[in-house]
Amino acid sequence: MIEEEHLVQTSSQKNNAKASATDQFSTSGFILAAIGSAVGLGNMWKFPYITGQYGGAAFFLLFFCCLLFVGLPILLAEMAIGRSGRGNAVSSFYALSQNKIWGKLGFLTVLTPFLILSFYAIVAGWTLHYATISLTGGLFNVPDYTEAFVGFASGYMPLFWQVVTMALTCFVVVKGISGGIEKFNKVLIPGLGIILIVLMIRSLTLPGAAQGVDFFLNPDFSKLGAESALVALGHAFFSLSLGMGAMLTYGAYVRPEQSLGKATLAIGAGDLLYAFIAGLIIFPTAFSYGIEPSQGAGLVFMALPAAFAAMPFGNLFGFLFFILLAIAALTSMVSLLEVPVAYAMNRWNVDRKKATILVTIAVFLLGVPSALAMGPLADFTIFGKNFFDFMDFITANIMLPLGGLIVTLFTGYAWKRVGEETGISGFWYNVWMFLLRYVAPIMVVLIFAHSLGLIQF
Repeated sequence: MIEEEHLVQTSSQKNNAKASATDQFSTSGFILAAIGSAVGLGNMWKFPYITGQYGGAAFFLLFFCCLLFVGLPILLAEMAIGRSGRGNAVSSFYALSQNKIWGKLGFLTVLTPFLILSFYAIVAGWTLHYATISLTGGLFNVPDYTEAFVGFASGYMPLFWQVVTMALTCFVVVKGISGGIEKFNKVLIPGLGIILIVLMIRSLTLPGAAQGVDFFLNPDFSKLGAESALVALGHAFFSLSLGMGAMLTYGAYVRPEQSLGKATLAIGAGDLLYAFIAGLIIFPTAFSYGIEPSQGAGLVFMALPAAFAAMPFGNLFGFLFFILLAIAALTSMVSLLEVPVAYAMNRWNVDRKKATILVTIAVFLLGVPSALAMGPLADFTIFGKNFFDFMDFITANIMLPLGGLIVTLFTGYAWKRVGEETGISGFWYNVWMFLLRYVAPIMVVLIFAHSLGLIQF
């Protein structure tokens, strides 16, 4: 339990916070880092699938509306809390409210990314492994891609790749904001954009690609309904990294003169564009090679390798595809790790290097059962789920919606000076407050209930 005295910074902690505040994002650096946090693995295999399942372009339009009216208002709120509080996800809530209850609730947004990172690093390791064997050609020398993936995931090699991904993430975060996270994203996010375009062009020029594009972009409004609305809402919420303290923590490193409103729109546009191009990669490729585009992780690690094996220069395009996934994973991992690191620096008054190394070790140890959940620890279950699936379930279905609800209620009701921080006033301020006070909380509760199976359609 977090005690009140730990929510209030000591004088030495204040000095530490002020020192860290000098290490800030540049304007472009913050937007790229935030886009890097939002762009993750889920958009590459989940978004195309649910788009095709719920009406193609009709669902894409619905997703855009959810992003605009729920996702972006919460995103702006998180960044405003971080920049005004100039601390971690716990101290910022307390500093702006002077109420220890809000500080304790804010701890959920520190714990959530810590838990997510423990198993997210495993999937990131899978992508690096597949990128490596794609480049060497080893991926295409197996007769059964499903058997190959199961054999890899059920062994001990995921532990090695978990070490690699955590070490890379630790290295970046140790370097700080401007010297580490910003530089990292300034290189990888443009690189990700280039790879996206190359893969999109390759996919669109495959035989039969037009059928995949038609499946993705042809609107079918008959498939829209209450369930599709909640699915679109949930994806808009999660694709922006909301409820996990990442955008709040990044907000603490934003310069006072930077427009949070413009940054919010830029981040939303980047996330939307990435999801759209992902669809133009997955669907044409899947339809060109007769692949069912509804297999989730199986699509990426079991089905698409067969497509790359069949196409000219498949090892190159397979390598680019998995490197694309690895970049998306690593940029998200950096933002996830920064949240508990910022908390540790402030809470225990330690320097960035020590805090990062200690948190990284703790995350790695917690992630070991997830790395072995499909193999040596497959028989170890919690509520009928292996450790990997259990961690995924409680974070995605319980902790993230609760974190988002905390942000909306705090900004809408508890924090009275939010307009001054964002510079929003008049009509647009009233619209934003209406969305935060009434629309977003109801929508988040519906996401929560639907994800837990409490609402069925």
